[in-house]
Amino acid sequence: MSGEMDFYLVAIPAVIVLGLSKGGFTGLSSLAMPMLSLVTSPVRAAAIVLPVLIVQDWVSVWAFRRDFSSRNLLILIPASMLGIAAGWLLAARVSEDAVRLAVGVISIAFVVYMLLRDRLGRAAVDRPGVPSGVLWGAVAGFTSFISHAGAPPFQVYVMPQNLKPRIFAGTATMFFAAVNLIKLPPYFLLGQFSRDNLKVSLALVPVAVLSTFAGVWLVRRVDSNRFYAIILVITFGIGVKLTWDALGALL
Repeated sequence: MSGEMDFYLVAIPAVIVLGLSKGGFTGLSSLAMPMLSLVTSPVRAAAIVLPVLIVQDWVSVWAFRRDFSSRNLLILIPASMLGIAAGWLLAARVSEDAVRLAVGVISIAFVVYMLLRDRLGRAAVDRPGVPSGVLWGAVAGFTSFISHAGAPPFQVYVMPQNLKPRIFAGTATMFFAAVNLIKLPPYFLLGQFSRDNLKVSLALVPVAVLSTFAGVWLVRRVDSNRFYAIILVITFGIGVKLTWDALGALL
């Protein structure tokens, strides 16, 4: 009983973090898997989290149904399929800690780049490029499949465009809603769903829905400069956390 209690004491805050991320604070979701991995195996954590993410997607897609960049999605979603396919083929061979390390380093480097860019003078808003979109979309699909950590690669591509907060949040919402649906068949084929895991996912759904609405409410009330400052702080914190944990495990 105490083990189950410990699990939910960590799982509920992790789902709240997921909900805030789905509500628009993209990047927070990368903290959920490390949190859950403290009380269960990463494989089980990923299987529990995916159905919860899909339920949260329904809420956030409805909330941002008019606020997204269609050009970004047309580039990123097909590219993500390449990464998801690679994740499925390599799932049994790739170390989750190696993926966490890569995502962590990318996150930290991206924040440093954005800060230097602002200090040296804000460049013109970048137009979404197809080659870089294919690269970062595929990386986001791969890291999302392996450890639900697709936000940092997505942010590397989209944040320099300086989209309005609601457009940024809506684009992230639509992208990851598509990615999570695409991930379902490979997860089933890998046998990552079980009746017990799905029961846990179902128990966490009410928290997931409420926290997603809370994230949507907050995004609509935060100004643009503060929003991006929050995203950069979150991204840097996630990068440090993932890098530290991965290096500790690998070394």
